[in-house]
Amino acid sequence: MSIKRIGAGNRMSKAVIHGGRAYLSGYVAEKTVGKSVKEQTNDILAQIDAALKEAGTDKTMILKANIWLTDISTFAQMNEAWDAWVVAGQTPARATVESKLAAPGLDVEIMVEAAV
Repeated sequence: MSIKRIGAGNRMSKAVIHGGRAYLSGYVAEKTVGKSVKEQTNDILAQIDAALKEAGTDKTMILKANIWLTDISTFAQMNEAWDAWVVAGQTPARATVESKLAAPGLDVEIMVEAAV
């Protein structure tokens, strides 16, 4: 089986496609660092949409999502953005946990796997 890498860098790829699945790296805010969790989540979901498109799939094909929040009390803010983004009846398996993230101002990270 072949492996296709999208945006391969020295440390990681934006996505890896193998065996009919797209494995996306963890995405964090680009344009909304330091802003609200809802704004950061919307930023991340837009990045995920673009990465899925590049991989030849879309959000209706997401199988699994892992979400990290620096403060679990912001769970409702994240869910506001998430619930507006997902397609009813096409929601993936999902886990959300509290964790420290890579840098100050990054309060959400989302990683997904999707069928291609």
